[in-house]
Amino acid sequence: MTSENAARPAARRLRADRARQVADVLRRQVLDEVYKAGPLPHEDRLAEEFGASRNTVREALDLLRGEGLVRRVPGAGTLVVAEKVPHGLDRLAGLAETLHEHGEVVNEVRAFGPVRAPGPVARRFGLPDGSDVFYVERLRRLNGLPLSLDLTYLAPDVGAALDPAELAHRDVFRLIEEAAGQPLGHADISLEAVNADPHSATVLEVPRGAALLMLERLTRLADGRPVDLEYVRFRGDRLTMRGRLLRDLP
Repeated sequence: MTSENAARPAARRLRADRARQVADVLRRQVLDEVYKAGPLPHEDRLAEEFGASRNTVREALDLLRGEGLVRRVPGAGTLVVAEKVPHGLDRLAGLAETLHEHGEVVNEVRAFGPVRAPGPVARRFGLPDGSDVFYVERLRRLNGLPLSLDLTYLAPDVGAALDPAELAHRDVFRLIEEAAGQPLGHADISLEAVNADPHSATVLEVPRGAALLMLERLTRLADGRPVDLEYVRFRGDRLTMRGRLLRDLP
């Protein structure tokens, strides 16, 4: 292999890396609705703005098209075709509270009732192994479109006090506070990407294996007692997580 031929793969990798960098910046502008009123700037303009070649910009736009965020319309240019709603990570709030500015959240209660708690779940509630807890499964829709599948375990006394009919239009956090007679205090969360299993894919109307955002959240009352353990699978193409982090200086 000549040195010229050896350089070509390296050049392609460099362009692909640069295209990914351009796409990362453009993605945020798309999600922040910078281009909602019209098409994205012409590829030549974007190339000048990013100090990149037109081929690099074209590859970056291809990445965003593959994510379903934009599409090429002959005669009109590159248009934004998908919208994501922001979900804050800096406040303990229910989904309807969080997204009230973006439309109506409706819950389809798919399961509700007492179940034998798996050992790890019982221990996180501070209950003996073999204890019962209440299990709730809800499909959450925003403006009629599937947004998340919530699998929730509730402390037995809290779950027994809930009316499943109320879960259709009210956040479970409000119902928990009413049942417990005190406000929620804090929650421990983790966020990771998971693949859509057959059940989740069917309910959320995505292909099997599609990437989902999964939020695991253990919520406690103001007195510190754990009452709600949730595994929430979000459609990543319809939601973006946002928050503000403060640095504690020594």
